[in-house]
Amino acid sequence: MTSAVEVEAPAVVTTPCLIDNMTAEDYHGDPVPGGSLSSSGARKLLRPSCPALYRWEQDNPQPPRKTFEFGHASHKTVLGDGPDLEVIDQPNYLTKAAKQARDEARAAGLIPLLRHEYEQVQAMADEIRRHPVAGPLFTPGTGIAEQSGFWQDPATGVWCRFRPDWRRHRGDNDRLILVDYKTTTDVSPAALQKTVYDYGYHAQGAWYRDGATALGLAGDIEPAFLFAFQMKTPPYLVHLVELDMPALTFGAARNRRAREIYAECQATGNWPGFNDAITYLSLPPWGEKRDEEDYL
Repeated sequence: MTSAVEVEAPAVVTTPCLIDNMTAEDYHGDPVPGGSLSSSGARKLLRPSCPALYRWEQDNPQPPRKTFEFGHASHKTVLGDGPDLEVIDQPNYLTKAAKQARDEARAAGLIPLLRHEYEQVQAMADEIRRHPVAGPLFTPGTGIAEQSGFWQDPATGVWCRFRPDWRRHRGDNDRLILVDYKTTTDVSPAALQKTVYDYGYHAQGAWYRDGATALGLAGDIEPAFLFAFQMKTPPYLVHLVELDMPALTFGAARNRRAREIYAECQATGNWPGFNDAITYLSLPPWGEKRDEEDYL
């Protein structure tokens, strides 16, 4: 375990540290010479993706997407960190003037939002503040948003990084709480179970806990990692989730395998696709069942 060293944003990272005031662009641009692995990158190395797709996406950053911009705007409003919002007082982006205003906002480093989107984001933040647990959890001054951390995995030597949405300040005997805020369409328990598995959020939970422990943030008490899920449509319900130990154990196993793959790919310079030979492919079980019922 390394004691966390908090520094201002440097040009490069060569020792384990926490960095204040690092922009999201610099974080995703990766300040570690030779490269480091994030939680989202680790998940991209594993099925249903593959190392070749991970490498291509790292080398070919994609332009901003509207869904991502809405998520960034929600984070800014709830957590108070990130680019400022620019309200485009138009109903949509169908006109030339609206498109121009949107593009100018992006060029200036702002997050463009149509008027109704801005009102939606404000309503979501209001609901968060009214929530009996999430409201106090995200109270300004009680934590730090979007602080970047870097550490080296002792088993593989792979450099790892994370950027928790929110790290709650803790006293000497308090449990460290890290929170990730996510917007979604359904926050019912059954829907969230599927969401967590489909997006590998149990691996993210284990990754962030590992980072906090490696950097000495948690003390002698295991850190807590919470997801704050919120609906993007009225009534903007909020559902706080802490994953159980079996989920985190599976997530940690995924992370271990991803770091092993990353280390091997870095060492060999080979980032394989799904299969360089021939895959013997069956129909999906539901397809076999349907064809059996309909045709056999």
